[in-house]
Amino acid sequence: MNDFFFFVFSRAASTDFTMRFNTLFFLVILSCLCLTLAQVSYEDCCLKYVKHLGKNTQKHVSTYRRQKTDGGCNIPAVILIMRKGRKFCADPNEKWVKDLLHKIDAKSSKKVFMGEICMKCANR
Repeated sequence: MNDFFFFVFSRAASTDFTMRFNTLFFLVILSCLCLTLAQVSYEDCCLKYVKHLGKNTQKHVSTYRRQKTDGGCNIPAVILIMRKGRKFCADPNEKWVKDLLHKIDAKSSKKVFMGEICMKCANR
């Protein structure tokens, strides 16, 4: 009879320990997951600059955007976006970058202007 009570109580004690361990394990994993997700930065930042782009490569730049140093990005940069989506990071203080941005801006304003002329022609 004593063996029966020992078996029942030891079984209950091991089940209680297992449930506590499982709960603790679940909470530790959940905490690690929350900390990992909280530290992830979704910004796409430039970490270094290209020194130069060849003339043929510069012809394929379709647009650009500026990276500021606020948020998670550490350096100011110009992100040059190619026609097929490839991206290059350039120093906004370099002369060749300023010249390239001027050309891109001139092209885009010319396209807008030509689009307005064509729209006026279509309305006649």
